[in-house]
Amino acid sequence: MDRRSFFAAPLAAAFQLKAAEPEKRVFATGDGIPLTTAEWAQQLATLTAKGDVARDSYSLGGVVEQLETRMAAALGKETAVWLPTGTLANHLAVRLLAGNRRRVLVQAESHLMNDCGDCADTLSGLHLVPLAPGKATFTLQDVERAAYESGQGRVVTPIGAIQIESPVRRKNGERFDFEEMKKIAAWARDHHVGLHLDGARLYLESAYTARSVKEYAALFDTVYISMYKYFNSASGAILAGPKSLLQDLFQTRRMFGAGLPHVWPFAAVALHYLAGFEQRFRTSVETAERVIAVLRADSNFGIEPIPNGTNIFRLRVFNVNAPVYKLRLEDTGISVADPVGDWFAIQVNETWNRLPATDIAARFRQALG
Repeated sequence: MDRRSFFAAPLAAAFQLKAAEPEKRVFATGDGIPLTTAEWAQQLATLTAKGDVARDSYSLGGVVEQLETRMAAALGKETAVWLPTGTLANHLAVRLLAGNRRRVLVQAESHLMNDCGDCADTLSGLHLVPLAPGKATFTLQDVERAAYESGQGRVVTPIGAIQIESPVRRKNGERFDFEEMKKIAAWARDHHVGLHLDGARLYLESAYTARSVKEYAALFDTVYISMYKYFNSASGAILAGPKSLLQDLFQTRRMFGAGLPHVWPFAAVALHYLAGFEQRFRTSVETAERVIAVLRADSNFGIEPIPNGTNIFRLRVFNVNAPVYKLRLEDTGISVADPVGDWFAIQVNETWNRLPATDIAARFRQALG
């Protein structure tokens, strides 16, 4: 080794060590950890290094089955089935629950009503009836009115299923009122109407209400949980419910072109992040609440919570142009979405665990300039 190489070696080693350290950036946007393609690939390589991640065959068996079993137990359901998207999970759930009774009650602001290309109508002949436009919660009275109206036509068209989404994405994470949810669940049981929960972000809601996901799930026949929003899989969903309803769902899954040959990379990553998630996210929520308290006491900031909300709150900065403030925040190590007018929608996720609340609040203040 020559003299130059001798002195350069420690410097190179130190640089590599620094590069290997986990980034302390807080992503105040999105529900999960925004893994890059390289980070996702590295995580998968780490998980498979021991050779104990069992492959599936057309989404059956292996680590996929392990994830299904784990999620069924967590939700208190008899069984669970992997599906590639939440769109398909919600669609197939109401399709199964409704049977020959083709009307399905949903929130007017729900994902199934607005963001799925009329899949339930086009592919399964279901008629979605939107309730409570502009609101996160519809009431038992809304349900009873819709049930009455469905029997008043020249041809009776009974309600076969009800879907509730909570929290509601189109309402910035606002929760469906739990007391109203219980009333509707009791009505559905009494009237033999299937009840499905679009709980894509249910684990996030659970942290804000201190109510377990199992307590929510107990009210419903079927429950959908996203595997990519905050369990950081590249894609995927779990639909849980009774065996009598879901035991042959893999056949329908394949009919819809969703029996993917190799799902194990998705399932392995989701199963990894599922372990300990509830405690990690509760810690993130506690950290965020302390940050909010500090910023609320600072006259440079305006804080606006979402009523009955979950992991989203609104923030504005006085005396600093919002796009400029976004760039300054980025430089301090906090990433946010583009502002809408003067307001930022700030989201809490696992990355809020990376730093103490005092450090995160200091970064928000530092970006004031």
